[in-house]
Amino acid sequence: MSLVTTHVLDTAEGKPAAGIGVRLESAGVILAEARTDEDGRVRDLGPARLEPGIYRLVFDTEGHLGAHGFFPEIVVSFRVLDGEAHHHIPVLLSPFAYSTYRGS
Repeated sequence: MSLVTTHVLDTAEGKPAAGIGVRLESAGVILAEARTDEDGRVRDLGPARLEPGIYRLVFDTEGHLGAHGFFPEIVVSFRVLDGEAHHHIPVLLSPFAYSTYRGS
């Protein structure tokens, strides 16, 4: 099981957001890249172990929302304390808003 996973839901459409590009970064270095599947999920992103530190998930929302979206990308910074713990970071997306939280 990957240590970093995500799930993007398009709340305006009421369905998963498929095909969104997602990058995992640390200190400006891209560690992994993927696209959300038909269920809006990336089930395997990143290395098998993360060093404690600050990481970023960058979501290419322009590819999904196009010119109708206010946010062309979403950047979620998060802190890893336990490099072997699972970190699930869901995003709820609409053309003019988004929210995120630490999932399970």
